[in-house]
Amino acid sequence: MEWFTAPDLWLSRILFQRGLAGLYCVAFLSAALQFRALMGERGMLPVPEYLRRTRPRHAPSLFHWRYSDRLFATVAWTGAAIALALVAGAGDAVPLPVSMLLWFVLWALYLSIVNVGQTWYSFGWESLLLETGFLAVFLGNADTGPPVLVLFLLRWLLFRVEFGAGLIKIRGDRCWRNLTCLYHHHETQPMPGPLSWFFHHLPRPLHRVEAGANHVVQLFVPFLLFTPQPVATFAACLMIATQLWLVLSGNFAWLNWLTIVLAVSVVDASALTGAHPRPDPPLWYVVAVVAVTGFVLVRSYRPVRNLLSRNQAMNRSYDPFHLVNTYGAFGTVGRVRDEIVVEGTDDPVPHAGTVWREYGFRGKPGDPRRLPRQFAPYHLRLDWLMWFAALSPGYARDWFGPFVERLLDGDRDTLRLLAHNPFPDAPPTHVRARLYRYRYTTWRELRATGAWWHRTLLREYLPPIRLRERADR
Repeated sequence: MEWFTAPDLWLSRILFQRGLAGLYCVAFLSAALQFRALMGERGMLPVPEYLRRTRPRHAPSLFHWRYSDRLFATVAWTGAAIALALVAGAGDAVPLPVSMLLWFVLWALYLSIVNVGQTWYSFGWESLLLETGFLAVFLGNADTGPPVLVLFLLRWLLFRVEFGAGLIKIRGDRCWRNLTCLYHHHETQPMPGPLSWFFHHLPRPLHRVEAGANHVVQLFVPFLLFTPQPVATFAACLMIATQLWLVLSGNFAWLNWLTIVLAVSVVDASALTGAHPRPDPPLWYVVAVVAVTGFVLVRSYRPVRNLLSRNQAMNRSYDPFHLVNTYGAFGTVGRVRDEIVVEGTDDPVPHAGTVWREYGFRGKPGDPRRLPRQFAPYHLRLDWLMWFAALSPGYARDWFGPFVERLLDGDRDTLRLLAHNPFPDAPPTHVRARLYRYRYTTWRELRATGAWWHRTLLREYLPPIRLRERADR
């Protein structure tokens, strides 16, 4: 069975598994702390309503059996607890079958959440976490050496993530081809971080170097993942360095960290740690790994066809289990940034002198004097969707109205998603939304005003509205 395992990569497996378990924990915490307002029984997009119009085969989830907010919370907190146990090394402290079962339960629980998450869970990193988590089921534990075939599948996944992102850029926005996209990206990305203002103000020649280096790492380096060591390790380290640069420049949930974890599985540290031979794996495990490898390679047909297509799709899953997907990001980069500012008033009838007070969001830009915060790998789902809503009202058609209604009703779960509620004693009588054009201030403006953003009113996004029952009184 010498062909089956790679004992030199025992440390890489440990770091990969602990890192993946940590990201699972973050994902489950994100679900547990946000779901009631987003998709709970009284949420903006209630899961029970979605289940009534969805068949189990199209969206496999244990919630088709039964749904309640209490059950959802149990699923989310159970997933977080199992993930935390795996971070602490539980996977290596139990027999191989039990370890595989723990990883499978994590995958199944998170699949159940994603498949009822609707718009709130429509991000590519959800599928990436599920696909990575599925492969982790078969990566083994201390009872056996890391299986070569699963390590190959992890490299194949990392290749699709990076190469897909590179192709979507070079085929998409012209600014990627002329190396000018980063003149705008740090300012217009969905959720800037605390250093994004500074990245934006880097010299433009350095922005062109950034864009060129990105093309090299995403279009050429991925092929080196399949070369002998230490070249493959060098390629993985280049990817890790690039992803850390992205971590510093913005908030992309766990996309960058999961890519880093995948790259860690490639790194060969045996020159420092030595190999750790393990007993031969049991035959049933070998058969399972070979079968999964064949399955993934067959299912890779559609993602590969998508990579080769001129009409390449970005972040698409080809089956309801999210097992073999296609990835890509920022094929188009916005040149300007628009933001929705939500305001309320307690005046019975709004008039010209009405004072409107602004709601504050945790992550998305609002108050021009507030420096953006660091939240990734934690995912602020409402804040991300607000960015899409500013691009086009069509992105918010299903949930923005219910969101405003819950502000008018003073819904506690919804208000917990926000950083600032300007009506702590009683809900407002009216709520409105206005669209502003945001841009980063210059160094001179920052020194003079203390503001990180400058904003200009564009138009009304939503006219003042009130709850119907109040209007009828």
